[in-house]
Amino acid sequence: MDAQLSASPSGMLIEREHAVVFQTYRRIPLAIDRAEGTRIIDLDGRSYLDMLGGIAVNALGHSHPRIIAAVEQQIRRYMHVSNVFYQEPQVRLAEQLVAASGYPRVFFSNSGAEATEGALKMARRFGSAHAKYDVVGFSGGFHGRTYGALSVMDKALYKDGMGPFLPHTLVLPFNDVDALEARVDENTCAVMLEFLQGEGGIAEATPEFISALWSLKEKFGFLVIADEVQSGIGRTGDFFAFERYGVRPDIVTIAKAVGGGLPLGAILATNEAAALFERGMHGTTYGGNPVACAAGSVVLEEVTSGLTDHVREIGSYLTTQLRSLQGQFPELVRDVRGRGCMQGIVLSVESAPFIPKLLEHGVIANATAGNVIRFVPPFIITRNDVDELVEALRSVFNNTSLDTLQSSHG
Repeated sequence: MDAQLSASPSGMLIEREHAVVFQTYRRIPLAIDRAEGTRIIDLDGRSYLDMLGGIAVNALGHSHPRIIAAVEQQIRRYMHVSNVFYQEPQVRLAEQLVAASGYPRVFFSNSGAEATEGALKMARRFGSAHAKYDVVGFSGGFHGRTYGALSVMDKALYKDGMGPFLPHTLVLPFNDVDALEARVDENTCAVMLEFLQGEGGIAEATPEFISALWSLKEKFGFLVIADEVQSGIGRTGDFFAFERYGVRPDIVTIAKAVGGGLPLGAILATNEAAALFERGMHGTTYGGNPVACAAGSVVLEEVTSGLTDHVREIGSYLTTQLRSLQGQFPELVRDVRGRGCMQGIVLSVESAPFIPKLLEHGVIANATAGNVIRFVPPFIITRNDVDELVEALRSVFNNTSLDTLQSSHG
């Protein structure tokens, strides 16, 4: 840490954190004071455009007045009583999710990773009844950092030295129809995938891949689990990313946007899949916390009242503006991926060095999949926000020596 940062309020907090907290995160060197709308303000008073949105969490932006009001009202009534009781905030949000998704059953968790673990338990329950136990995941997928999740992922950083993982799990190449058809068979009980990968670099499943998967599903009768933790609740302009494929998974996991900034996840399922869990087989102390559910109800009301129209419109504008950068910097920007408020630019070099440079220009984003800069902002971003992002990117790219980056990468 340089001397100027060390002497600032942000620097002093960073030093305190280094002294007492596990050093497991690659944190952006910002210490946050407050946030509102699409802006984050650090302890030194500088304002930043938030194109990361709490990693796809703050769908309605920061400090949304309706969420604050709903949370305050619920806190004054009660904050926690446990799931041995019936609770109106849970039931209300479950009803909203059923209406918006078309899935008749909801199980609440605290996070996407918890939802993953529950879904995998459902898969194994299904497999036990049919003497088939293999669970398939795909390269580039991200489902959490718990053991079941890691078992159907391939990222070495998360897995090295952590094994052995769950038996009867395998990870196949994403979008590889030949590998899919060669390895998925009568022993497969479930296939889990993100239709639009987040950590995988905003990589989207091809129609051919999904068509092949559903043909195998019809042939062998396994469950399909859609991980919509990052892409769901309207982020792509559709309520779920899988909707444009014309298919219907058996189980859907959600989190992030649904809580509006509070920890909340859920499993959505068909009646048949939900029946795999009998009373007492699965549970959680905090899942479906009433305060988080109160926030979630506001998110669902906003998303289902026309906000996805804005997501599609602003997403189209964002795509157009990012592609203009591709035209201006063809040797650096190789592709633009994604839709709605889940997009990324694919570079010809590593993306990580660009994140601090963007920060210097007042923009927060993150690097993923080696060479992708990811944007998962609040759904409420405006054209002015997009213009600010693009001008920051243009300035950074204009001051980038591609030869230097390529030689340092090599």
